[in-house]
Amino acid sequence: MSDTDVPETGPRKVCVIGWPVEHSRSPTIHNTWLKRHGVEGEYTKLAVKPEELPDTLRYLPTLGFRGANVTVPHKEAAFEALQPFVDAPAERLQAVNTIYRDPDTGDIRGTNTDGAGFWTHLKQSVPGFNGKTAVVLGAGGAARAIVDVLETEGRMKVRLVNRTVARAASMVADIEAKATVYGWDQLPAALEGADLLVNTTTLGMEGQSPLEIDLAPLPDNAVVYDIVYVPLETRLLAQARARGLAVVDGLGMLLWQAAPGFAKWFGVEVDAEDVAAARVLIEADLKNKENN
Repeated sequence: MSDTDVPETGPRKVCVIGWPVEHSRSPTIHNTWLKRHGVEGEYTKLAVKPEELPDTLRYLPTLGFRGANVTVPHKEAAFEALQPFVDAPAERLQAVNTIYRDPDTGDIRGTNTDGAGFWTHLKQSVPGFNGKTAVVLGAGGAARAIVDVLETEGRMKVRLVNRTVARAASMVADIEAKATVYGWDQLPAALEGADLLVNTTTLGMEGQSPLEIDLAPLPDNAVVYDIVYVPLETRLLAQARARGLAVVDGLGMLLWQAAPGFAKWFGVEVDAEDVAAARVLIEADLKNKENN
């Protein structure tokens, strides 16, 4: 998609596109980084109805945006709308979460940084992690990215557990993964000998049903990762911590998936200190909402 209408000078404007989008913490992340690095730019929210997405992406440059993040429920639709201007990660996952301007051609392109964000945070949170077998709960958009990166970067065997086995099998086929599919009633067997458990469902999220799970089959050296970050300490993580297992919360994935986009839009590579600074602000916001 052509980017010829985007001005070459002045503050760079980027947004997060979703429906709804008010809940997004992405503006806090990116505007914190802009301020820390003294970069002239702006990151805003753009609420877009599903039926309006294709035209919004087509006219994104005309609206003055150099790029965007894409959140639920638009990731798969954005992939379709940006064809054929998508890179390998987006092609594998058939979903786009980051839109940027190609500096060489001027085209608007789509990529997917969810898997990279997850993997970076896991490796930073558990130094030396070298697990062989992972259990992933759920078969939604986040599961696609996580199963993909666990297999491609982690070289791990993945056991995908979902209430609807057919949906999980379809997801595995779509992304050409090698994961073994389990039904929810087979969860205890799937957990046996696993080095990593990842919850990609909304179970345990504020306002959602709790995630009812017995962690007893997990080995004592297993890592438990919950991509839910509202609340930051989910019941799953509390259970795992009580058992003495290493735990990783979902906020780090949100932060680290944002880093590649920031570099593409604003030309600055963020580091762990930048991520920590944004995390402090989001944690404070979450705590404030809990108290109110």
